[in-house]
Amino acid sequence: MCSAYAARTLSRMKTNQNVAGLSGIVAIVLLLAACTSTAVPSSVKTQTPSPSVSRLAVPSAPPSPSQEVVWPLTGVDATDASPKDLARPALSIKIENSSAARPQENLDAADVVFEEYVEYGISRLIAVYHSDAPKSVGPVRSMRPMDKNIMGSMKGPLVFSGAQGRFIDATVKSGQKILTQDRGAYGFYRTSDKAAPHNLHGYPSDFFKQAADMPQPPQQWGIVEDGGEPTSATGDTISKIDILMSGRSKPSWKWDDGAKSWQRFEDGKAHVTTAGTQIGATNVVVLWVTVKYTSAKGGSSVPETIVAGKDGAGYVVSGNTEIPIKWSKAGQFDPFVFTTEAGDPVELLPGKTWVELIPNKGVDNKTSVDFS
Repeated sequence: MCSAYAARTLSRMKTNQNVAGLSGIVAIVLLLAACTSTAVPSSVKTQTPSPSVSRLAVPSAPPSPSQEVVWPLTGVDATDASPKDLARPALSIKIENSSAARPQENLDAADVVFEEYVEYGISRLIAVYHSDAPKSVGPVRSMRPMDKNIMGSMKGPLVFSGAQGRFIDATVKSGQKILTQDRGAYGFYRTSDKAAPHNLHGYPSDFFKQAADMPQPPQQWGIVEDGGEPTSATGDTISKIDILMSGRSKPSWKWDDGAKSWQRFEDGKAHVTTAGTQIGATNVVVLWVTVKYTSAKGGSSVPETIVAGKDGAGYVVSGNTEIPIKWSKAGQFDPFVFTTEAGDPVELLPGKTWVELIPNKGVDNKTSVDFS
């Protein structure tokens, strides 16, 4: 008699189920009136997370009734989501963040937002929409050469209004799918509440249709189970984050203990959407980055945040706690990796995440981040 056990780690639940089976084979062979009993050994295979090869495959354990289905970018429960919505790609949409562009439409619906440094120290956003697909978003603005490297790990399209031809060509050549107004993508329209170019908006439903061949985004970083503690819980408790990106970009975040959320401010004023909703996040990640200016050959020189193939230092704020971290990004289509200073993986709380890409090299103006 022998027993075989197969272990399978269920998605995000970190619990094990054991499947045991009892099998015994007794062969009786009669040779010339002599009776001999021989036990035939069974093959046993243990399923491991790493790739392995075995002659005998053991069926996977059935899903646990309590297995959680979550949105990959937020870790928030997705039990009630349709399979179609879960399988759709993530839209990485360039959103303007100048004073002339605010308030933005439905920026609060994005799962992840990257804030980057562009010309004159103004910030621009890459808003990533997956779990929530609002009717319309904007203002949509132009792409920069670093955008493909910042959002490439989302595996979905990069949506923008236009850009210098050399930057568009380089992005397409890199293998990144684009949806841009000036090269024929549909779903863009102009509003009457702001002057051009600050009034170009878009319909996510149209963008999803044009990216129907693209996959669901993979999880980007570690996220704890709902109810668990983030890695930052071992760090300092804070209630405010003050960021100086430039004289024209001074965002800040204040902790709302009632809402258990970070509330965003611009120049000391609540950063709200066109509907009047203040923008919030569960996690705020601050990364120190290097900026280099592109050549002026073939167009104007612009600042480019360098992240692909690079690493650096930063901070993770999850809930109302903060720790210093190290970050790295192996390549264009690889995700950002966050570790503690000791090299251990970092896990965030389930919820929306803003990633602040703050230059500490390559720009003329002072930059800083303060926690209190």
